[in-house]
Amino acid sequence: MIYLDYNATTPLDPRVLEAMLPYFTEQYGNASSRPHRFGAEARDAVEAARVEAAALIGADPEEITWTSGATESDNLAIKGVYAEGRSEIITVATEHRAVLDACERLEREGRKVVVLGVRPDGSLDLDRLAAAVTERTLLVSVMHANNETGVLHPLREIGAICRSKGAYFHTDAVQSYGKERIDVDADQIDLLSATAHKFCGPKGVGILYVRKRGPRVRCGPLFNGGGQEKGLRPGTLNVPGIVGFGAAAALCRKERDTEQPRIRALRDRLEAALKATVNGDVKHRLANTTNVAFEGVDADALMKSLPQLAMSSSAACTSARLQ
Repeated sequence: MIYLDYNATTPLDPRVLEAMLPYFTEQYGNASSRPHRFGAEARDAVEAARVEAAALIGADPEEITWTSGATESDNLAIKGVYAEGRSEIITVATEHRAVLDACERLEREGRKVVVLGVRPDGSLDLDRLAAAVTERTLLVSVMHANNETGVLHPLREIGAICRSKGAYFHTDAVQSYGKERIDVDADQIDLLSATAHKFCGPKGVGILYVRKRGPRVRCGPLFNGGGQEKGLRPGTLNVPGIVGFGAAAALCRKERDTEQPRIRALRDRLEAALKATVNGDVKHRLANTTNVAFEGVDADALMKSLPQLAMSSSAACTSARLQ
């Protein structure tokens, strides 16, 4: 069977598994335990992984908060951020459900939420975005890469719009982290979500980048507990998962420049052989993603006729929702 559903999840790289294993059976300490060796070893491993997670996006390690995954990171960014005199949120109709559902929850609670549409090719009209941002806008949440089409939104231009109007900029970078180059300073990103299982790391561990350098972002926790992660995300740290995140991030940094052109060439070769329409902005998209339509062919029927291929007709989160 051929697995073609990497935007849903990826296999764990054997090198990542090797890095994780000792923290299940030998170095199993709680990173919050003091002062014994087991706790110190766990803390050191967590901080080393934090350095790797930050390096991929040009952040300071202290700006990285560990979470259980991107859904939690998105919710923490959207529900936790605050600023004096601002409360409105702007997002885009093609965002992941983690973002859209979090915004809908706030809207039901009385917050104003503006949801912008996209062009037919999935790209965002930046003039419409700029016109929508006002002095009441607290947060603009726009994903970097769409999980179904792979369409990339221009982070730097969006960041500039937000910064010029005093709004925070959050990006769900789940599909692009480790694949595309991101620089949180140059792109003027204030909050960023990512999760390890999208780049050959383990499931159940993610990050939220929260800017602490000019301008510092104010963000509060979703729940209370032991005060871990400087109080922003309480709870015992998942040390093996965090180690896996760091190991996978390090591999991305090392291999990205050779791996992405290879994957892009394979994608282009596949598309050239298919008698299909490629959906989305074909010039600005992820190297690993193709979204195609076959005229007169039902997607579900096509997939059932090809049981040897593991692929999807919609996002995994949406499929689960429909079920």
